[in-house]
Amino acid sequence: MHISWLGNTAVKIQAKPFDKDIVVVIDPYKQEKGNFPRNLAPNIGLYTRGEKNSITLSGNPFILDTPGECEHDGILISAVHGHEEDTAMIRIDAEQISVGHLGFIKKQLNDKQLAVLSGVDILIIPIGHPDSLDNETAIKVINSIEPRIIIPIAYFSDNDPQAKPIDSFLREMGVKNNKPETKVIIRKKDLPQEETQIIVLSKE
Repeated sequence: MHISWLGNTAVKIQAKPFDKDIVVVIDPYKQEKGNFPRNLAPNIGLYTRGEKNSITLSGNPFILDTPGECEHDGILISAVHGHEEDTAMIRIDAEQISVGHLGFIKKQLNDKQLAVLSGVDILIIPIGHPDSLDNETAIKVINSIEPRIIIPIAYFSDNDPQAKPIDSFLREMGVKNNKPETKVIIRKKDLPQEETQIIVLSKE
């Protein structure tokens, strides 16, 4: 599974559940500032804040922008209501790996949200943006979900120059010298078994 960060809460995931690469794009919203794709051609487009203000998704992808559960192209998708109206949190399962994407949140998860997201292998969590978690709440959310890998998003970038850098969160988590990666490749056999790993992605 390949995961890359496009900026803000946008993430691209490439999985191969069978003999075909499937590209999933989450939250491809137009950005007011900075570099961002004008269009993408994923197999699946998922949204945590509705489809409005999305960039163009070419090629007639499967779209899910409301809570629900379905399977498409070998990818199992589960979306649960977020804290605010018309928002959702997303879980995808592919290649025997589960990934949770929280969208924009500012408080801890409720029981219904935890029922979907608790125990995911990889947690994509918003840090630094004004509409995202502060460090203390983020750590509580992480402890409630207990992922094996944490991937922060929505921190300072050219799309979000007002957002805070990721440094203070990494310090709170006790992480040092975490060099950002452009794209990460994660395999089931490589998931950490003991300590939780934090992977910092540089914006693609």
